[in-house]
Amino acid sequence: MASKITIPDLKKIRVTDPLFSHYAGMVAKKMIPVQWEILNGKQGQSRCFCIDNFRIAGGTLQGEHRGVVFGDTDAYKWLEAVAYCANNGETEYIPEADELIEIIGQAQQPDGYLNTYFTVCHPELRWKNLTEGHELYSAGHLIEAAVAYYNATGKRRLLDIAAKFADLICQTFGDGEGQIPGYPGHQEIELALVKLWRVTGEERYLKTARFFLDCRGRTPNYLLREMNDPNHKVIFPELRNYDPSYSQSHVRPVEQKTMEGHAVRAMYQCSAMADLADIQQDEALRNACQTLWDNVTKRRMYITGGIGSSGLLERFTVDYDLPNDRMYCESCASIGLMMFGQRMAAMSHDASYYETVERALCNTVLGGVSAAGDRYFYVNPLEVWPANCKDHTSIEYLKPVRQPWFEVACCPANIARTLASLGQYIYAVDERSIYVNLLVGSTIETTLRDTDVRIEQRSGLMNGGALELDVRSSGTHPIVVRLRLPKWIEAPVFRLNGEEIQPAVENGYAVLAVNCAGEHHFTLSGSVPVHRCAANLCVRADVGRVALQKGPFVYCFEQQDNGENLAALRMAPDAAVEEKVPAEGLPGNLPELDVNGCRIVSTGVDDAELYADCALRTEPCTLHAVPYGLWGNRVPGEMRVWVNFVIICSRKLL
Repeated sequence: MASKITIPDLKKIRVTDPLFSHYAGMVAKKMIPVQWEILNGKQGQSRCFCIDNFRIAGGTLQGEHRGVVFGDTDAYKWLEAVAYCANNGETEYIPEADELIEIIGQAQQPDGYLNTYFTVCHPELRWKNLTEGHELYSAGHLIEAAVAYYNATGKRRLLDIAAKFADLICQTFGDGEGQIPGYPGHQEIELALVKLWRVTGEERYLKTARFFLDCRGRTPNYLLREMNDPNHKVIFPELRNYDPSYSQSHVRPVEQKTMEGHAVRAMYQCSAMADLADIQQDEALRNACQTLWDNVTKRRMYITGGIGSSGLLERFTVDYDLPNDRMYCESCASIGLMMFGQRMAAMSHDASYYETVERALCNTVLGGVSAAGDRYFYVNPLEVWPANCKDHTSIEYLKPVRQPWFEVACCPANIARTLASLGQYIYAVDERSIYVNLLVGSTIETTLRDTDVRIEQRSGLMNGGALELDVRSSGTHPIVVRLRLPKWIEAPVFRLNGEEIQPAVENGYAVLAVNCAGEHHFTLSGSVPVHRCAANLCVRADVGRVALQKGPFVYCFEQQDNGENLAALRMAPDAAVEEKVPAEGLPGNLPELDVNGCRIVSTGVDDAELYADCALRTEPCTLHAVPYGLWGNRVPGEMRVWVNFVIICSRKLL
């Protein structure tokens, strides 16, 4: 049996990459301070009442609960981001975090229950609306924050609060006498209980996580029965005609074949499934994970790693339904896809899952926050026409510019915690190996087999250089560095201390042996060409269109560089592409692209007409593209990823 892959100590990892260190740095410099002001109700139009709600529930403030039913999680994810920044030595907001933890503790009920909405508004409805109430979802984010904060600071206060609530949940839910045989409408508690088990070793947490998974989708359907109860109190009117597939409760998770329903819920469920499949060596559960992974990545995912194409209930639809101008693709959903992929890679020891993790990170997740770290996208389209993003259209959820906050504010803090904990996606370890999963400039220090190891990686691959990997080993035990070999590197060449080597490649990892103490300098060179990408013909939105990708970065065209009406641009499938120096003001030193193309300048229809006989006229032009993850950081305007290509039909009509 292969040894278990685990996440290394995040306190021993530092991100140095010009692009990702910029964004990770913004978490501590901008995201955490601004979000703290917002959580305390001090940001004008962006005001929220999250912390006031805790004070009201704790009896230190008089008033009514305000905000969404799951608003507590804004505070929990903020605390988690603070914890991950503390791992990086950025501890400025630890006093505020400790203050918030005490406020949260005051809101906890004597039996351990902790939820401001139900405590303040409807204590009589505790656990009676699992479908809509988000009690278990909120508890899950509390637990995740508590584990992260304990790991970062060693302080137990939040962990004790979370464990007390978790103990109540374990007592309340199950198949035993007097227990509730239900499960959450929004998954999260499952993966959180696994994290709590890893820290405490208490088997009841693992048992309850498995219970929530196993009882999901049973007949009769618990959530459907709850919604059909004549005394049911509706929280979300849009869920009146409840479809169990929305919450992935239509069949048992182990029997699910396609990715259905709300995209974030689906990803959190799949992450827990992968956790439990790995821990419990459950082959049926592992196979279900693989089936669902294949369905989402091969049928229901955008080229940017966005998932959940429908703005109606933020959900998946059917295979290949991937429209560009009205897609949803919540930032949290792509973060969930990263979580799922990370776990699939750990379970299988297969690097290929990181192709998708990397795709989601470099495009949708990165694009979800401004370069200044103060504004966010909730929805991540591949095509934007600002004039059409209006309240009177069906796509009013699309925003042509990032927003400072949202009424449902799950994405900002989720992005913050993800970027601040990027080290967990870059590296992993087992008994004798360090896995380098993302080629991102960084350092790690760890101990394997009583051997202290330090790795520093620097990557110039995107700019025509090489990846350099400096490995320093202090002990006599041999260790292995498993370096993911991305599919986007062509003709890779490895060198050790300047001498070319040919390492074995196992499951997508180049196996770099370090057999003795000392300094070892590995390099990986190869070309990273610009690819002209097409979509499967079944993706109707992209038939006859081409997109540009270099390495893991998808590129897009903005109005600032290409003029108005980007729909008029055309590109030949074999058009020459030239790499250019980055535009001023965009972080990361990523190349921009110029590609030969043309623009339709006239169709023969003058301004006085809407339709007329076709008389097409084009002019050659140079199309300019920037990384999608960096779009919208300059002048607001149109944007599109997929461009129609020029097709010349030589065959005569008969």
